[in-house]
Amino acid sequence: MKQPIIGYVKDEEDHWVARLGCGHHQHVRHDPPWTNRPWVITKQGRDQHLNMELECKKCDQQAPRDFNLSDPID
Repeated sequence: MKQPIIGYVKDEEDHWVARLGCGHHQHVRHDPPWTNRPWVITKQGRDQHLNMELECKKCDQQAPRDFNLSDPID
C-alpha cells in the first residue's frame, strides 16, 4: 500500500528513516549499490521528497503503527 512521507528521523545506526502517513517507519538509506537515493543525504533533498509515496509493506501486513500520528515531526 502506498503511503506519503511526512517526515524523517534517524535510527540508532545514523541512517535516515521516513515517517509515513500511515504511522509506520521505512528506511530510506543511500547505500549503493543496493539503494540509490542520493536525495536523502541533504535536508533540501529530503524536503523535496516530502509527500512522495513509498510502498509500505507494514500496511500490507497490517502491522501496528511505529509512532502516533500526533507525535511531533523533527
